Amino acid sequence: MKARVIVTLKAGVLDPQGKAIEGALRSLGVEGVAGVRQGKVFDVELETADRAEAEAQLKAACEKLLANTVIENFAIEI
Repeated sequence: MKARVIVTLKAGVLDPQGKAIEGALRSLGVEGVAGVRQGKVFDVELETADRAEAEAQLKAACEKLLANTVIENFAIEI
């Protein structure tokens, strides 16, 4: 089973990399950019065919390694 985990910073957490990307886009002439927030994407292939088990495994992986749950949110797509 294939899954995607998307990790983003929580609202209110400063994002210096996002600000740098925003500035770079403006310097490249990209207009209309009001803000940029950066994140991470993990494409994971699981050996299970059970959707509930896959979600449980990925949630545990996020809480233990993939996301810093103090400052980041995560979403799981299967």
